[in-house]
Amino acid sequence: MNNKAVAIIDYDAGNIKSVQKAVEYLGYETVVTREPKVLLDAGHVILPGVGSFGDAMEHLKHYDLIPVIHDIVKAKKPLMGICLGLQLLFEDSDETPGVEGLGILKGHIRKIPSAPGLKIPHVGWNSLNFPKNSKLFQGIPEESYVYFVHSYYLEAENPDIVAATTEYGVHIHAACEYGNIFACQFHPEKSSAIGLKIIDNFLHT
Repeated sequence: MNNKAVAIIDYDAGNIKSVQKAVEYLGYETVVTREPKVLLDAGHVILPGVGSFGDAMEHLKHYDLIPVIHDIVKAKKPLMGICLGLQLLFEDSDETPGVEGLGILKGHIRKIPSAPGLKIPHVGWNSLNFPKNSKLFQGIPEESYVYFVHSYYLEAENPDIVAATTEYGVHIHAACEYGNIFACQFHPEKSSAIGLKIIDNFLHT
């Protein structure tokens, strides 16, 4: 396999095809795989995901992908989590108490609190604010809109890793960046030209 290819981790996540299509639209070769060697040989790795935190962790365990993901991080290979993929990188989630996440980054996944007039899940376009300069959002204007589908949100322990925020009844850590680890709560693959630019920025790291 071309070691510049983009590997998309296959653990029965729901948005693999749309992520693959977006990456290929940008001109990159992709491989959808759960083979450790292929993942470790890839130039960049994406952990997609929609669905339940607990089910997703069970699938990662079933396919013996947890050690591989940790090896990818140790090898300093660029890794990007998308939506549920972001949530899995952290310690735990209100969605499934008692189930441990990957624990690669410190923080917790919280349920969006109910409020009058606030629909949950949060489905739609929200604007981003950038609390710091980041590789992921180079060339992207403040207040750009991206597409969210979620009922749970990241509360990162270390604010220094937060690359983008948004508001939806609560202050949401919408993206993070730490070393070779990148993650978005929103769906860049469904966020039009802005989303493609975010993916392309990741693939240039």
